Amino acid sequence: MEWLQIIISLLLFMLIIVPLGKYLYYVSTGEKTFADKLFNPIDNLIYKICRINKDEEMNWKEYVFSIIAVNAVMVFIGYIILRAQGGLFLNPNKIDGMEQSLSFNTIISFMTNTNLQDYSGESGLSHLSQMIVIIFMMFTSAATGFAAALAFMRGIIGKKGMGNFFVDITRITTRVLLPFSIVIGLLLVSQGVPQTLSGTKTVTTIEGKMQDIAMGPVAALEAIKHIGTNGGGFFGANSAHPFENPTPLSNLIELLSMMMLPGALVYTFGLMLKNKKQGWTIFAAMAGIFIIALPICYFAEKAGNPALAHVGLSQAMGNMEGKEVRFGIAQSSLFTTVTTAFTTGTVNNMHDSLTPLGGAVALMNMMLNVIFGGKGVGFMNMIMYAILTVFLCGLMVGRTPEFLSKKLEGKEIKLIALAIIIHPFLILMFSALALITPQGLAGISNPGFHGLSQIVYQFTSSAANNGSGFEGMADNTLFWNTATGIVMFLGRYLSIIILLSVAGSLAGKRTIPQTTGTFRTDNTMFAVTLIAIVLIIGALTFLPALALGPVAEHLTLWH
Repeated sequence: MEWLQIIISLLLFMLIIVPLGKYLYYVSTGEKTFADKLFNPIDNLIYKICRINKDEEMNWKEYVFSIIAVNAVMVFIGYIILRAQGGLFLNPNKIDGMEQSLSFNTIISFMTNTNLQDYSGESGLSHLSQMIVIIFMMFTSAATGFAAALAFMRGIIGKKGMGNFFVDITRITTRVLLPFSIVIGLLLVSQGVPQTLSGTKTVTTIEGKMQDIAMGPVAALEAIKHIGTNGGGFFGANSAHPFENPTPLSNLIELLSMMMLPGALVYTFGLMLKNKKQGWTIFAAMAGIFIIALPICYFAEKAGNPALAHVGLSQAMGNMEGKEVRFGIAQSSLFTTVTTAFTTGTVNNMHDSLTPLGGAVALMNMMLNVIFGGKGVGFMNMIMYAILTVFLCGLMVGRTPEFLSKKLEGKEIKLIALAIIIHPFLILMFSALALITPQGLAGISNPGFHGLSQIVYQFTSSAANNGSGFEGMADNTLFWNTATGIVMFLGRYLSIIILLSVAGSLAGKRTIPQTTGTFRTDNTMFAVTLIAIVLIIGALTFLPALALGPVAEHLTLWH
């Protein structure tokens, strides 16, 4: 029965991505859709107010500059609002302004689509900040990543221009994120998720005691949080809170919401390339790694926790520590695997309470950072590995490597190597810094192997722009706010800059006709080879950290 729940969820995902991928293709290419009569006047008004020339094409440098400039302005405005929220309106609970380092961490977190929260949402932000800063940046950060992925696609398939960032972000917001968020928000409200501007309610419990219950625009935040693969939450307990995720149906809605756009984007790539097989090959590689990860997480949690069994707690239901009874092992394991594979960061159970191997799956998903990912992240990173795979295979057979009819040369491979190195460098170097710094060690709540896992998880989540946490850490300090803020910023923008420069380089090359000797990248052999390359590089890079953390903890726990 539990596996049936998982299979049904994944089948629904597969049914959604083809029609949605076609719609995304129409949006990204400007082709006519049934919704143009509604959206064209809105888009044209925005173009007119902002003086956007929708026919202007950008090269990769102009596109990158536009991304950074727009994001920088929003960061500046958002930081001011967070610092001044105590004196602004829509603050029924009289919440004070945020402290400096926490404001820095929060604004970087939500602008980079990470949504790591070193504060508790219901007590740390006013309703104004929740809407004007948090929800607004959930839209813009998702649209920014989506736009970067579309520009990347245009470049690698050989289009002369990489599009116009301002047009892309407008069309993605008005035609995709806003309408989907409205529908999902209404569905969540129907399941009992609150949507109000009222303040905290004080009620009498069935035990006769008084309890404060936080209220606010929860459904609006939850909708874009998942459809934009943002993460975070209105409440500190995130999607384990009954107001954020009250029923099994709301859990399914949230699961599909964070899965469907990243999955559909890969299908869109096949349509843009006029080669659906190529799109499905990349999709198969992503899905293959996901299918490897999911059973490991499920069976690890189903096996239970020996430490709890030793103190007399029954493990017949599996490791239920930190999990909601209304979801159980199956939906908790699926949610854990999905949220770290699709780099959303929302959680419906406490990751700190996962078994060591269950936690290792969540860690490895973010370390690889290629399994669908968030808005464009997983796709761009998987194509990066695809280019590397073609290069390595070309070396083995003595042929000049080609990808999508473009010759790969030293410049592209050096940039790809740099992009691959940055991710583990940020994770491992900052983890080492935390381990040798008193301020870093002070945040650990568990000694030994689990404490190391907490540190590595925090920086892995930051570098992958995921935002989920092992929790159990005292992370709202100057050291952790600053360190993770830097990692989130570099993890987001360095990879975008490097990969768009690769796309720009490929866009400027002439197309080479395919021959019988051309290495095919749209078949099963390539998908299997690609999976192997990703796993080998991931193991070579991160296996020591995993061995000293979750693997050592697992061996200690079971022996």
